[in-house]
Amino acid sequence: MACTTILVGKAASYDGSTIIARNEDSPSGVYNPKRMQVVHPSEQPRHYQAKISHVSIELPDNPMRYTSVPDADDSQGVWAAAGVNERNVAMTATETLTTNERVLGADPLVEYVPAKGTEGEEGYVPEVVGGIGEEDMVTITLPYVTSAREGARLLGSYLERYGTYEMNGIAFSDADEIWWLETVGGHHWIAKRVPDDSYVTMPNQLGIDEFDLRDALGDQVEHMCSPDLAEFMERHHLDLTLGGDEGVFNPRDAFGSHSDADHVYNTPRAWSMQRFLNPRVNFWDGQDADFRPEDDDIPWSRVPERKVTIEDVKYVLSLHYQGTPYDPYGSEGTEATRGRYRPIGINRNGQLAVLQIRPYLPESCRALQWMAYGSNAFNALVPLYANVDRTPEYLSNTTAKVTTESFYWANRIIAALADPHFNSCAVHIERYQEAVGSKGHAAVNATDDDMVARDLSYVDATDALTKENDAIAAMLRDETDKVLSEVLYTASEGMRNAFARSDG
Repeated sequence: MACTTILVGKAASYDGSTIIARNEDSPSGVYNPKRMQVVHPSEQPRHYQAKISHVSIELPDNPMRYTSVPDADDSQGVWAAAGVNERNVAMTATETLTTNERVLGADPLVEYVPAKGTEGEEGYVPEVVGGIGEEDMVTITLPYVTSAREGARLLGSYLERYGTYEMNGIAFSDADEIWWLETVGGHHWIAKRVPDDSYVTMPNQLGIDEFDLRDALGDQVEHMCSPDLAEFMERHHLDLTLGGDEGVFNPRDAFGSHSDADHVYNTPRAWSMQRFLNPRVNFWDGQDADFRPEDDDIPWSRVPERKVTIEDVKYVLSLHYQGTPYDPYGSEGTEATRGRYRPIGINRNGQLAVLQIRPYLPESCRALQWMAYGSNAFNALVPLYANVDRTPEYLSNTTAKVTTESFYWANRIIAALADPHFNSCAVHIERYQEAVGSKGHAAVNATDDDMVARDLSYVDATDALTKENDAIAAMLRDETDKVLSEVLYTASEGMRNAFARSDG
């Protein structure tokens, strides 16, 4: 699944929050409708059966309530994508990663193989069950963990036991820490704590570029991994380090890829995000740039030039190379350069979840799940509280039916109408994003103050926050209906069969 991720440490964010965010994008030519829901303990399976790999997992009997963003069509599984549980632990899964032949030859992916023939007849070969994947990871992990670190450890244990059929990156956060886990082959994994003063950019490539194996196999202060990773790497000659500090290596070299496809599809996205967040520290443009779009050494994490806001996160996860020759909507460059690289804000964005854990507030209202649906170049991001019993119908009612009654489908329609008339519709989209963002912040500020003043327990605050989400969703629907009307009018005026003479 093509996605883009950004992680922001608490000392790098504007308010001391930890922030993890990911675009969930569909494969080329596919558009998976998304919805938002709350999963209660009574609804959480105790016997989990994956639809893609057929792996079967017995889950604990003590799940917590959690939010999720599943597919509207569950024929291929839940794909819960992102959420926050009752302990204010957030998870987003997954960022599909790349790897290399050496890793896959040493630890092959655990892929499902269908049965052949008819059971009971000669020549019948039973199915081979696969491992876990993006379909499964939030559902089997998030309801059971009380910290980000614990989330990485639990998922790591599942990977060791069941394996995986794909390379993935997964983020966990709580009020204090962010952990990023990357799968390595079929059964191995590494995880690293995001530095508090830094942000991380992840564009569908194995990203971690420095890893301390001694810490991971010892005190695990900032690194964790499969218990046999050192032996695995030594046996298969995976460490490509030349000299340096013993035990410290570059996972991107050992486990990742640097293919021509990466240089068109992946690395330019990291370049674009860091170009925005660190515009003056490095020189980004031209042949003499410190980093160019196809460079393999763009850092995994770095300190921003200023603190990062929610609006910054939304902007970088909507980028289409503005201000460069690569912008498909721009006037710079040539026909050959415009559209050369895969944008972050692409037509196949399904949902964006920005998970913000705010340590300065009571646990009852600490977690916000900011949501957007559809192509990020044309949508708006809205804040919703995570401590709720249900999600507003406008965000949860997505089905296969195209209707403006659904936030998902309204955003898809807006984008499809605005894209051919980008310059004419840009002002409508900008005003829409500003209106939803400013009114969303105002609603959160007022509700936070009310929660602090009333000093409600986590349980007692649930009903009030559920109602506040309804009010925020009503505002969102009003603003979305308004921009849909404006974009429709502008697109209609721009139709090529228009004619000046009127019959009226």
